[in-house]
Amino acid sequence: MDDASIIALYFARDEHAIRETADRFGPACMTNAMRILGCREEAEECVNDTYFELWRTIPPQRPEHLTAFILTIVRHLAMNRIKHKQAKKRGGGSVQLALEELDNILPAEDDVQGQTEKNLTAEAINRFLATLPKDQRIIFLRRYWHFQSAKEIASALGLTESNVRVTLMRLRTKLKEYLEKEDLL
Repeated sequence: MDDASIIALYFARDEHAIRETADRFGPACMTNAMRILGCREEAEECVNDTYFELWRTIPPQRPEHLTAFILTIVRHLAMNRIKHKQAKKRGGGSVQLALEELDNILPAEDDVQGQTEKNLTAEAINRFLATLPKDQRIIFLRRYWHFQSAKEIASALGLTESNVRVTLMRLRTKLKEYLEKEDLL
């Protein structure tokens, strides 16, 4: 079933929409949730929460790119679970490591000013990514959006792990310089 048909099922409030979504997008949702959460049970809960969130948001929203819409929800829900774990001092893992790599670059979001800075920073990062060659942009997004390890990125892109690590280090430096130039650091 194509995206438009699945969205039409949601708009008709037909429960088959969930089944069709699970059949078509379930494996990708599970892979992304597992990569972030690292625990099968939590990933399954996150994917189920994603289906509920889709039911709740479609309608009124009509996503232009259903795959991106769904995977963004999965990522958001998984990241909220990670934040919840960290609040209870139970965090860790590869997601935490990826976030720590950007800690000294990105602003805190503890208050209104921090949240505003976070939004401005997100816009600046999007502009920064647009300046990068495609291969560097892919490496950056695989690491900091999909939370893939350097080993996973290297394997997927046919690069050496060392090359990926050096590229990421250089990209973090470029990002820091870019954000400083944008007066966001």
